[in-house]
Amino acid sequence: MRLATFNVNSIRRRVGHLRRFLDRHGPDLVFLQETKCRAEEFPALEFAGTGYRVHAVGQQGGRNGVAVLGRVPFEVLSEALPGDEADGQARFVEVSADGGGLRLAGIYLPNGNSGGEEGFGYKLRWMERLRDWARERLDRFEPCAVLGDFNVCPTDADFPPGGMPPTDALVRPESRSRYRAILHLGMTDVLRALHPEDAPYTYWDYGPAFESNRGLRIDHILLGPALAERLAGAGVDTAARAEDQPSDHAPVWCDIGAPR
Repeated sequence: MRLATFNVNSIRRRVGHLRRFLDRHGPDLVFLQETKCRAEEFPALEFAGTGYRVHAVGQQGGRNGVAVLGRVPFEVLSEALPGDEADGQARFVEVSADGGGLRLAGIYLPNGNSGGEEGFGYKLRWMERLRDWARERLDRFEPCAVLGDFNVCPTDADFPPGGMPPTDALVRPESRSRYRAILHLGMTDVLRALHPEDAPYTYWDYGPAFESNRGLRIDHILLGPALAERLAGAGVDTAARAEDQPSDHAPVWCDIGAPR
């Protein structure tokens, strides 16, 4: 099974980019972030005939928004991260697949750089809620994964030297410690696992950043132990970022082999 995540930075502007990614890599399930449209506005008809079923989550118009596309059967279990009933931001979708035996969460984690300390606090609380979600799945020994835009550079190796001020929410120690707390549950960062010394970037700001490869690694796929032991490959589709009028993110994918 091939899983993928892609921050499209407006699905209505990136339909062609996403369709070409699907043609190149054929993921069985791909999770999208920053769709920037309400669920009913998602251009689902553009994917008719591709073999992919679409489920979109979005209530905030031009902000946030997540979605999942699958060419294998999946069931949507939740459209909100548990732990805060007042949180109405469209940042989470959970599905089951593989006959119900696989639990997958697609996320768009808060950036944390806007809204002052309250905005940063929301990011940290969101990460704590995500850890609770992962811990519950792992305590039940459920094969699980979290895919999406985490808005966290886990280490200094995940951005160029001097590329981020220490006050940025993507690298602040509070963000990193909560990311590590999720890993310490037993989750595996697929790009770091397969590329321990040179995990590729997944985001490049507009302008000359992509051509000079001054990027960030903020899009991640985390696998629980049952899936991590079946990890067969992972990578970043930089071809999507090299296209005309691209998203500032590139898709990340991983392959899960058959159970042993």
